[in-house]
Amino acid sequence: MTERSTEQRTTRPGPARKPAETPARPPLAERISQRLSRSEEPGAARPAGGGRTPRRARLRLTRIDPWSVMKTSFLLSIAFAIVTVVSVAMVWAVLGGAGVWDSINATVSDVVGEESASEFDIENYLGTSRVLGFTMLIAAIDVVLLTAVATLTAFLYNMSAALLGGIDVTLAEDN
Repeated sequence: MTERSTEQRTTRPGPARKPAETPARPPLAERISQRLSRSEEPGAARPAGGGRTPRRARLRLTRIDPWSVMKTSFLLSIAFAIVTVVSVAMVWAVLGGAGVWDSINATVSDVVGEESASEFDIENYLGTSRVLGFTMLIAAIDVVLLTAVATLTAFLYNMSAALLGGIDVTLAEDN
């Protein structure tokens, strides 16, 4: 009789049940602090001197957002381009102030001869405007290439992390 009653209970249609709702995941900072608090063992021996042992949490980096990588790499490559242009301008100004261009002109006139070298000026070929223009062109190309390479690297990391599981990271709290 108990077998029948169990069969009847399991086969009897009952009221429609709603599927269980999955609880929302807490934010990343909260999950990290929960893992840090769980990783601290209450019965662990404390070091002499009353200091605490640092809490540790092991996390796995499984995905990098390509959009945020692209934005960040774009801004960093713009900053790198500005630094490049300013540093080339400073080096060129220092070389001009040190008299390097006059020295090159004098050396060329000594080697070639006064008559044919009187029209020669190195700054006509390697002038500040030409060098800075070339530097700006290279900096613009670098901005595009660095942004594209960083974004492509994020995509490649995501694909390899899907296959291999990502990178394990251990975080520890400072004392």
